[in-house]
Amino acid sequence: MAVRRPGAPKAGGVNPNRNASTKVWLFSLLLTLQYGAQPLISKRCTSREVIVTSSVLACEVVKVISAIMLLAKDGSLRKTFKEWTLIGSLTASGLPAAIYALQNSLLQISYRNLDSLTFSMLNQSKLFFTALFTYIILRHKQSIQQIGALFLLIIAAILLSIGEGSSKASSSHNPDEILFYGIIPVLVASVLSGLASALCQWASQVKKHASYLMTVEMSMIGSLCLVASAYKSPDGSAIRQHGFFYGWTLVTWIPVILNALGGILVGLVTSYAGGVRKGFVIVSALLVTALLQYIFDGKPPSPYCLVALPLVVKHIDLPKVPIPC
Repeated sequence: MAVRRPGAPKAGGVNPNRNASTKVWLFSLLLTLQYGAQPLISKRCTSREVIVTSSVLACEVVKVISAIMLLAKDGSLRKTFKEWTLIGSLTASGLPAAIYALQNSLLQISYRNLDSLTFSMLNQSKLFFTALFTYIILRHKQSIQQIGALFLLIIAAILLSIGEGSSKASSSHNPDEILFYGIIPVLVASVLSGLASALCQWASQVKKHASYLMTVEMSMIGSLCLVASAYKSPDGSAIRQHGFFYGWTLVTWIPVILNALGGILVGLVTSYAGGVRKGFVIVSALLVTALLQYIFDGKPPSPYCLVALPLVVKHIDLPKVPIPC
């Protein structure tokens, strides 16, 4: 009797490993395109009149709708919400949701004040903070090689910060605006992303929370936090004065929907690949950003970006770090 090799498909069947591999590559490709195109699309499709809180809240609504649709497609919607409890939701998703709400607001501010490639590369510093908080919260240690790669990533972020501030100082009437409304927001968002990613991993591994359910919970809790903070914030006043969709056009929905789908794709890549290395997606996204910026803006990468790019590429070997959202 013939013996079937491990991993080989059954007679007349399809190899499940091949199907899973195909899905991983598909989701990784889509996530690469989303990561790479998001800064450029956000800058082109979102006018400065658009209120930041309105775009973030709209993104959260799209995330909730998408996650619920995916739960329904999996056939687990009824069971998931039947077993849902408020205490469990707040324990697993409450703090990460509040952190992500603040992070998204900071990213929206930074999108408007940095060029696309510099934003993308500075945004990769979140991997360092993800590794740091993963060690603090989950005690996951990094190898010497990984620590070295993360150190190079910090150097790249510093180079980009210096380069961005100095290159625009001569052409900007207020160079401090680049620092305080471009560089600092994205770096603070990176710290918050690392903390929230570690907390999400803790909820997934310890609390056994489903990925799509966490997306719904965090989006809803984060939206409530934003609404509460908008009560006395400048954004809240602007919404009350001009309306929620002030400055919006049909194209404004493009980066909102793209950003929401990117959050779903992160969950899918994690679900199907688990420990898939993040270097492929991140490095490819940087190349996509640089290519799109050159094609549509006619702007080649600055010397600081060219120096920092190989340093960012060096962090490709980070298998123990979860994908930051």
